[in-house]
Amino acid sequence: MFAAYALIVLRATPRASGPMGFFGGHSLSGRSPGVWLLGASAAISWVMAKSVDNAMNLTAAFGYWGGIGYASYWLAFVVVAVAVYFIRRYGHDNSLAAFLERKYGATATRLFLVVIGIRLFNEIWSNTKVAALYFGSEGSTPYWVAVIAFTGLTLYYARRGGLRSSIVTDAAQMVLIALLLVVTLVVLAPGLIGATGTGAAAPLVSAEMRMHGITFAVLALVQTLSYGFHDPVLTDRAFVSPPHKMVASFVLAALLGGALIAGFSVAGLYALAENIPATPSVAVAVPMALGLGMMLLFNAVMLASAGSTLDSTLASTAKFTARDWRVARAVPTHKDQQRGRRAMWIIALLGNLPLLSLYIKGVGPAVIAATTISGTAIMGLAPIFLLAWLPGAGRLSFHVALWPGVVIGIALALERLAGLDLIPDALSLGSGPYAQTLGINVWGLALCTTLFLATTIATRLRWGSIQPVRSNSVS
Repeated sequence: MFAAYALIVLRATPRASGPMGFFGGHSLSGRSPGVWLLGASAAISWVMAKSVDNAMNLTAAFGYWGGIGYASYWLAFVVVAVAVYFIRRYGHDNSLAAFLERKYGATATRLFLVVIGIRLFNEIWSNTKVAALYFGSEGSTPYWVAVIAFTGLTLYYARRGGLRSSIVTDAAQMVLIALLLVVTLVVLAPGLIGATGTGAAAPLVSAEMRMHGITFAVLALVQTLSYGFHDPVLTDRAFVSPPHKMVASFVLAALLGGALIAGFSVAGLYALAENIPATPSVAVAVPMALGLGMMLLFNAVMLASAGSTLDSTLASTAKFTARDWRVARAVPTHKDQQRGRRAMWIIALLGNLPLLSLYIKGVGPAVIAATTISGTAIMGLAPIFLLAWLPGAGRLSFHVALWPGVVIGIALALERLAGLDLIPDALSLGSGPYAQTLGINVWGLALCTTLFLATTIATRLRWGSIQPVRSNSVS
């Protein structure tokens, strides 16, 4: 299965790419990706192995609301598309880094880029781990061989063409995953359809599970307002085609990606119907229960989904290092391309180091848990990007919106990792394990937005009050 996957992506990958193709996704003739190609690429870059795994586990925990809630995160494409449209249409910026430097200053830009760097780092190990688990148990020889082979394959073709390679292979990976989804649904359907035509899993989804799932779905909708802005895999694609085509592509991506995730989450319902324990996860337990054929099928799904995200992460790392950190506004050069390729090597090596944490007692779970707070810690990005058009929005507005979310995210991490009681239960909204997270996201986003607006209005009034009085005399 791995050999077949490798052959497909290597045949689909461009063998060469100039700087504009490497960083901007353009073809050798200089054409930008079309609506369908960019939409499919954006969608599949988010249908990562970790996402498929999470959607299945959430559905097993909360019923269909778990899958619907996770699919709701794809609405972030629409939010980002609208914000970037105005950034490009009226600010004429060629990246989020360029926009932030112009609007909020160099310090704000650096802080944002540090967050982006952490995100890129986490995307490497989290996807190679999920894919490698299909080759052997964690820490086994087949597991480590799979980590090395999968990372090496992706690094090889990503270095050749950068973002262009990522976009083109994404199209092949999208077709592959769509076909695999159809087969998956056909295989799982008999276990879900009862004699009366109703879902066999329906009686197993209690009212309490549904309420917990609805709480999670609302949390996803709230985080959608900020989540997409800190993912360079998404935002880099927002600058590679004309603004109006980009918006159409991102709306398409939201529909395609959300549908794929919702479709694969059905495996969680199957686990409920057949009483299959989610060990180590639904994405592994269900195919193991169904035999070698389904194991190979899910193996292909995880290879394609992890590969699409990993090559996009490598391409974004190249751009982050060679272009964004310097806030480059000029046309990319071959020197930029060389610098970007070196960065791919470095992130491929360093990004997999957290996998070694399994040999350190207690560190492995802590590393994984720490990544789950990112959606909370970056809640302040919503007003920073969505309300940037307000007169008076500036450097102070950026900081008063950003830091409360960071502090809340750290408090949530300390609660999860150290067992400290830092967040009052009174802030919780809804029910279930995500009630506290929903509460602090709602109240925290309200706080960040209020502080942003208050500072923006105060700045506007201050500058308006010290404007010089115009004289009616003519010199």
